[in-house]
Amino acid sequence: MRSQGRVRFIRISARAQMALAGAAMVLLAAWLGTLGAMAVSRLSAGHEYAALLNREAAVAKSESRVQAYRDHINETTADLDRRQHFIEQMVQAHIGDLPHDKQAGETVSDSNGEAAATVKKVSAALPEARGLARIEAEQLAFVERLTRFADRKSAAASEAMRKLGLNPSTMISRSRAAEGGPLMKLATSADGSLDPRFRRMGASLARMDALENGLASIPQVSPAHVAYVSSSYGYRSDPFTGAAAFHAGLDFPGPMGSPIYAAAKGMVSFVGQRQGYGNCIEIDHGNGLMTRYGHLSGFRAHVGEKVGPGTVIGAMGSTGRSTGSHLHFEVRVNGQPVNPRPFLEAARNVQQETR
Repeated sequence: MRSQGRVRFIRISARAQMALAGAAMVLLAAWLGTLGAMAVSRLSAGHEYAALLNREAAVAKSESRVQAYRDHINETTADLDRRQHFIEQMVQAHIGDLPHDKQAGETVSDSNGEAAATVKKVSAALPEARGLARIEAEQLAFVERLTRFADRKSAAASEAMRKLGLNPSTMISRSRAAEGGPLMKLATSADGSLDPRFRRMGASLARMDALENGLASIPQVSPAHVAYVSSSYGYRSDPFTGAAAFHAGLDFPGPMGSPIYAAAKGMVSFVGQRQGYGNCIEIDHGNGLMTRYGHLSGFRAHVGEKVGPGTVIGAMGSTGRSTGSHLHFEVRVNGQPVNPRPFLEAARNVQQETR
């Protein structure tokens, strides 16, 4: 600096310069932050105000809808009536006519008389609600008919299983061995409770589903398309030793490489070799049922694969303890072999009768 003819010098160290620059940056950042906070606050307030307007609009819309119900109860009743008939027509198209009659021994409730009395009382006390009371009565009658339908299907499936020597109760208990999932409560009333008639319908439908799934897992398709069975289930003369021996399945003779089919729906649980069976496939059908296919020349399935009745799973051969190309087929219940012939001969007819 020049002052009165003299020159003076002021020296600022690098550290001081960095400190001053840092302070300036902090002040600048604080100023920008304040501006940003003010902008965000204004924006947030704008969004909250817009959301409040939307909520007010939604409330107004709901209130107008309730008022529309009050002003147009006849139109609302007609819409619900058409919906009820649509549901009943869809059910009829997919599963057939639901029973209207009540058979001896059935324990399903019959609300027709009480529902008619309710409709009459509502009509006298509140004429404009007569249509809604009638629709409610139709719904209850529909639920009871559907419950009767499920109970009769369950009874038919149970009888079919007994004809095949199986215990329906065991099939049901095994189908419930592994269950889970999130809790999703159902309610038919404003207080969150479930009408007993709907609860009964749910139990009947669940029982029907378990029994029909069990019935579908019963062997019903011939595992090989051949003209005859060369060796039956039971005691026979052993083809190698000539001595009496127990034969745990059926033998289907045929050309080498002929397709082998799954006898029922299930999941492939074993693919490989077993002593005496050679190349072997086992299918778990659930409910303690298993089928075994032995002496194969090739595999067409893998462990964990889900198969349906008639799915090709292998090729006929003569591996293992075998004297020629054939399929050894077994049915096992809870690990014990049973005669496959009644299943293959009767299951299809029994299931057709059940349907």
